[in-house]
Amino acid sequence: MKATGDDVRTVVASLPETTEQFAWGMPVFKVAGKLFLTLPEDETSMAVRCPIVDRDELVLAEPAKFWIATHEAGNPWVRVRLAALDDREELTAIITDSWRLAAPRALLEKTD
Repeated sequence: MKATGDDVRTVVASLPETTEQFAWGMPVFKVAGKLFLTLPEDETSMAVRCPIVDRDELVLAEPAKFWIATHEAGNPWVRVRLAALDDREELTAIITDSWRLAAPRALLEKTD
């Protein structure tokens, strides 16, 4: 799959209470005001929330797909190369997981 920033936007738009803004020179996406995804590197990758333990395992297992930006090393974020994703399901799963990590509990309860 050769995912694009537009593919990311389509998935994000399907999730409740999301907004797109522009910050730090790139598009950023929030749920209920809380950041859950950015589109750096000219929208060829995305940065998503991911628990550090899981993130480290992802990077070790699939370094061509996932990596950690130096300035995010101590934070629960992982970078994802959009062109390396297997399919739309994987893109959707990664974005939804990040959204769920940032969404308020009341919103999660309402959507589950």
